[in-house]
Amino acid sequence: MQREELINYAKYALGIDRYEVFEDAGYSAKNTDRPAFQYMMSRLRTGEFSHLCVWKIDRISRNLLDFASMYAEIKKLGVVFVSKNEQFDTSNAMGEAMLKIILVFAELERKMTSERVTAVMVSRAEKGLFNGGPIPFGYDYDTETKSLVVNEAEAAVVRQIYSMYDSGESLLSIARELNRLGIHKRGAHWTTKALSYVLKSPTYIGALRYNYHAMSLDQSGGTLKKESEWITVDNTHGSIVDEELQSRVISSMASRRKGGSAPKTYFRKHVHIFAGLLQCGNCGSNMICQLGKPKNAGYTPSLYSCSLRRRYGDCNAVFTSDVYIGPFVFNYISNIIRAQNNFGKTTTLDTFERKLLRGDWFSDIDHIEHQGLSEMYAMLKSGVSGTTYAERMKPAANEQESLSVERETITSERRKKERALSRLHSLFLYDEDAMPEREYIVEKKKLEDEIDELDKRLEELNVDVESSFSLSDAEFISKANLFIMTNELLSSRYVNYEAMATKIEPKVLQQFVGSLIQKIVITDAKITSIQFKNGIEHVFVYRQNKKADD
Repeated sequence: MQREELINYAKYALGIDRYEVFEDAGYSAKNTDRPAFQYMMSRLRTGEFSHLCVWKIDRISRNLLDFASMYAEIKKLGVVFVSKNEQFDTSNAMGEAMLKIILVFAELERKMTSERVTAVMVSRAEKGLFNGGPIPFGYDYDTETKSLVVNEAEAAVVRQIYSMYDSGESLLSIARELNRLGIHKRGAHWTTKALSYVLKSPTYIGALRYNYHAMSLDQSGGTLKKESEWITVDNTHGSIVDEELQSRVISSMASRRKGGSAPKTYFRKHVHIFAGLLQCGNCGSNMICQLGKPKNAGYTPSLYSCSLRRRYGDCNAVFTSDVYIGPFVFNYISNIIRAQNNFGKTTTLDTFERKLLRGDWFSDIDHIEHQGLSEMYAMLKSGVSGTTYAERMKPAANEQESLSVERETITSERRKKERALSRLHSLFLYDEDAMPEREYIVEKKKLEDEIDELDKRLEELNVDVESSFSLSDAEFISKANLFIMTNELLSSRYVNYEAMATKIEPKVLQQFVGSLIQKIVITDAKITSIQFKNGIEHVFVYRQNKKADD
């Protein structure tokens, strides 16, 4: 009855005869976690529909908060909401007014809930009860009193942190010293963020603060709420440091921050070409990047350092930069390309190695370890690569044919899915042993989702075909940059990395390196191995290392 009435309403009241019915058989409207509802919302977001009609408002949701969220979203999408039973039609003033009345009550419910939660939190805090979350360092949780009690061993570390900072030491130096001494934060290394929390949290002067972060209460992490929303209750548990010391430390932190240099906006804009590829050979940690000093012709290299050393001071690795890494990597890639292009049946392993190590940047390397070298040699000798690098840079001749075959396959598969959907519908309507309605809806949605996925892939294939005939400005520039870089790698025996980095987009260089290399290991400021995307790893043995071994 509801379905028929809504269809008639759409036809005769709204003048719309193109419609689709969404229904969740066997599901309650107590929440929106229902398959047909979620499917409906996904299609509304595509702009497919102009109206959303329901028999009654509780058919779509019995939760005012869920309804308010749903209505706010469809209003932004420009979809008119209609409730036939309550006569809500947001295309007119009265319907919009009635909806707003409902939303007012939804907002009232939210605020009343917030007030109740706040009242409970304050009541618990006034009784000295802990409201949950990770136990702050320096305290234990007493399950009988449900409050925080001082952990004397950890409290001594907290007092040491306050004393060190109050005497003028920086957060970084304190973290390094504590980690060096093996004084850890419950098994974890100290970081400047963790130290900052200890120095500023009112927990350590015997107070509890709630409703401080959006994601967690009185704990680090999340975004800060407005200060007017914070709830602080004094004297809820034993203090570790006095209020005067903490106030002095917080003032000192603020003054040091004001006296520091302002962050430069170009830090975010700069592209670190080898970011994410470098690993410290001393400790195995990833290497993090920062901006170096500008050089000639506007070239600014990146600096790379061990993340463990930067954060905890536990590694003795030294800095390195693009000034060294860039020429090494790109000249090595250039040597590989040349060695491949000139590889013949008579090329020996020793000759291949000499070709790879040609150039001043590799003069202090004694040899490449046998396994990785022989794997690449065998690959080239057996002709696994098939074509030279220069040939691979050209588009495949049968690309259009491949796209056409895939398109035909997907079109055929789509027809099969449509036939299956038609048979399912007939089976549900006319078969004497018809399947249950809920099972029908689930199977119908599954087939419709599969058809949608096939349609999306067909659209992508059409875009691929069009893009093969025309390039956008961004694609043209990217391909032009790649062409320049390829010529740079092949045109001379030595790749001038600094010159190349100033005339080619850094993002192109980063993508090029990332497409070939999986990992680069840096030990004592030298590249000791390069692992390629195909799994082959070249390990470099330096002459001084060999002498040290002897």
